[in-house]
Amino acid sequence: MAAKVFESLGKLGLGLAVAGGVVNSALYNVDAGHRAVIFDRFRGVQDTVVGEGTHFLIPWVQKPIIFDCRSRPRNIPVITGSKDLQNVNITLRILFRPVTAQLPRIFTSIGEDYDERVLPSITTEILKSVVARFDAGELITQRELVSRQVSEDLTERAATFGLILDDVSLTHLTFGKEFTEAVEMKQVAQQEAERARFIAEQQKKAAVISAEGDSKAAELIANSLATAGDGLIELRKLEAAEDIAYQLSRSRNITYLPSGQSVLLQLPQ
Repeated sequence: MAAKVFESLGKLGLGLAVAGGVVNSALYNVDAGHRAVIFDRFRGVQDTVVGEGTHFLIPWVQKPIIFDCRSRPRNIPVITGSKDLQNVNITLRILFRPVTAQLPRIFTSIGEDYDERVLPSITTEILKSVVARFDAGELITQRELVSRQVSEDLTERAATFGLILDDVSLTHLTFGKEFTEAVEMKQVAQQEAERARFIAEQQKKAAVISAEGDSKAAELIANSLATAGDGLIELRKLEAAEDIAYQLSRSRNITYLPSGQSVLLQLPQ
């Protein structure tokens, strides 16, 4: 009798285990920020998009494909040419996410790896198109305009594939070695030109100040002559004669003789 009871309990436990396995295989979870698309072996991909939570499906017949619908970043480097044929290295940072309602179409036409298949190609296409409208100098001075144009064109292009771009920004923009060296040389030349211009302006100011000083001195001399008459001129003559006499007195080739005496020796006749 006890053996029959244990046998019955064993069969019941096995049945419960099988039933639990079946129920567990019929449940699936959709985490926060995710959505699910159901693939049916008989009817194909269903148009209904399943939201967050725990859901039922038919085991073996149906299979859930989970999509992350949160914004995700992606950096895409591109080498292209500017309007003046300069090589440009650009890195574009994109925040993207799929349109929830279009997940069945995305899965059917593109696949689960839609970002790998779509984003690099359309980003390269748009960047080459936009950068070709600007020369190298404009890419530097009008970077905001370039970024805005790329964002508008890329957002419109991505929408055709069921993708939403929350942010598009240029994080890296460099040019070829030759162009970089040419820009550096131009900057050095501009700095030298500014330095020469500054020195010329300072010299011009110094010349003006010197001329104004000479004019003021001449005006003071003229006023002194008008006030003192020829006395100032006589004073300047005396000062000049004193200076000449001092210089001559220090010369070895100059001899002073008393006035009124003959300079010739009295020789016997």
